[in-house]
Amino acid sequence: MTGTIYPSLRDRTVLITGGSTGIGASLVEHFARAGSRVGFCDIDAANGEKLAASLADAAHKPAFVPFDLTDADAIPAMVATVRQRRGPISILLNNAANDMRHAIEATTPASWDAGVAVNLKHQFFVAQAVVDDMKQLGGGSIVNFGSVSWKLKQGGMPVYTTSKAAVEGLTRSLARDLGPFNIRVNTLVPGWVMTERQLKLWFDDKGREDVKRGQCIDQLLQPEDIARMALFLAADDSAMCTAQNFVVDGGWT
Repeated sequence: MTGTIYPSLRDRTVLITGGSTGIGASLVEHFARAGSRVGFCDIDAANGEKLAASLADAAHKPAFVPFDLTDADAIPAMVATVRQRRGPISILLNNAANDMRHAIEATTPASWDAGVAVNLKHQFFVAQAVVDDMKQLGGGSIVNFGSVSWKLKQGGMPVYTTSKAAVEGLTRSLARDLGPFNIRVNTLVPGWVMTERQLKLWFDDKGREDVKRGQCIDQLLQPEDIARMALFLAADDSAMCTAQNFVVDGGWT
């Protein structure tokens, strides 16, 4: 793993949601290698435990907490577990999401609520649960994860794209309310990142042509490209960056 080293991240506690695989796993690895005290949660317990074990040689072994983020009432208890195991939380990466495709005709009130719960609702309630830590620490950084999908007018998943559009509004409102406490809130907006899931389910020859046509840089985005931006947004180097969208998409939007 290569990249910029941010001294301000050493020994700081970071909570990463959806950290077992994909972009989340890269976040866990990059922050652990940066010397941060990482706590992460995911519904995928097997991969979460495996990832934590693989980083046992980091300055602080990541603490994995199996958790379903759609259980909003239990979020404070999950955050308390991370706090107990890794200390007061000064960085939150709201990464967890599920971009399963779904048609307009097949969307029901129940499936709509379920989609919002996994893609938007938890971002607010996890942020709410860490704010007191950040206030007591004199500041912090919250990074909400968005998506370029709605900007590209991508169809076939209306609940997901609606939720991801709403993330940017959530970021700006939280940034205003939390700014007086030196808590920064930004949206990290990934393009089409070539995670194992994307490669398995949706990336094909047509997708490669779409990337070539859409992106200015004709290279496939990797999870580490997103993690490197997250490191910057979490570090003191971005001290005056808040209420902004940081797009990492190879120039597609």
